Amino acid sequence: MNQKNTGAIAFGIAFLIVGLITFVSNDSLLSKKEASNKDIKAQSVFLIVNFFMNVMTNIAIVIFEHGSMLVIVSSVLICMACVLFVLYMNIFKRLKNDNEKQNELLEKTVIYKTFYYFLYGITLTVIIAFSSIVFFYNESSYCAVAKPIIYIYPEEEIELSVTLGNPDDITCSYPNYFENNGWLIKAFPNGDLVDLNSGRKIYSLYWEGKDSTFDTTFEKGFCVRGSDTATFLEEKLEQLGLNYKEAEEFIIYWLPKLEANQYNLIRFALTDECEQYMPLELKDTNGETIKPDSLIRILMMFKPLDYPIDVEEQELPTQSREGFTVIEWGGTMGLH
Repeated sequence: MNQKNTGAIAFGIAFLIVGLITFVSNDSLLSKKEASNKDIKAQSVFLIVNFFMNVMTNIAIVIFEHGSMLVIVSSVLICMACVLFVLYMNIFKRLKNDNEKQNELLEKTVIYKTFYYFLYGITLTVIIAFSSIVFFYNESSYCAVAKPIIYIYPEEEIELSVTLGNPDDITCSYPNYFENNGWLIKAFPNGDLVDLNSGRKIYSLYWEGKDSTFDTTFEKGFCVRGSDTATFLEEKLEQLGLNYKEAEEFIIYWLPKLEANQYNLIRFALTDECEQYMPLELKDTNGETIKPDSLIRILMMFKPLDYPIDVEEQELPTQSREGFTVIEWGGTMGLH
């Protein structure tokens, strides 16, 4: 069970406990004068069923990610069904009593208590749904753009600056990304880099970002069995222009995350789409912009699935690399 599901269950259990404590205290106060044991039992069944179904509904919504509207609709319907159950148990059966005054008093009491628990159940439902959804979106935002790394292969040794267009969206970087100058590096034809701020030898530039604006509707893509992930990525990454070293690093980073799922819905955002979200710019020591001969940017979006689905296959270009080459790969978890 992953962190997202564990968090949803924790929220559900916490609110279930709070709800039951509140039920005991309030029902005790409401039942002092005229409610019988049978009435209390009926209210207990109503509340326990309501809370249980609310918790399970919200856990299911976060696990299967079918959307927040289903949470509210399902929970409201469950509450309504429980209210009808209470009315049946406490009014229609109990109103058979011959004492009209007692019946009138009982009816007012049960209707009041039923309305109280209905509102309480709806309120609790919204709280649980909101908490689960917030937890899910927070986790997704955290991993929105995970581990993009940049490789640079000039045709000759060169010093240059590498900047990203939306530095405020960067949550982590290595070497340290300076807001004004970005990364200052010396690049070698074999792909080796030197960070000019620290003097350290490196082989890539790493960053992570937040709140991506990529299209995550998955209208086109690939439905891939978790166990087939490695073979799928080997084929697609070679087609998209990654060499064996870049592809291996991509696969060993994402493979555990993808193989943990029964299936994954996968789509690749390529250079043009990546440039819209986070433009990448290279400049020489004179401040002149450098246009690489080959710029290949790949960001994989995926959504875990418990069962296969039909999706229109994404058409991927066969990308080649020549001359001054810049490669970037990363990934994100889709929200829809």
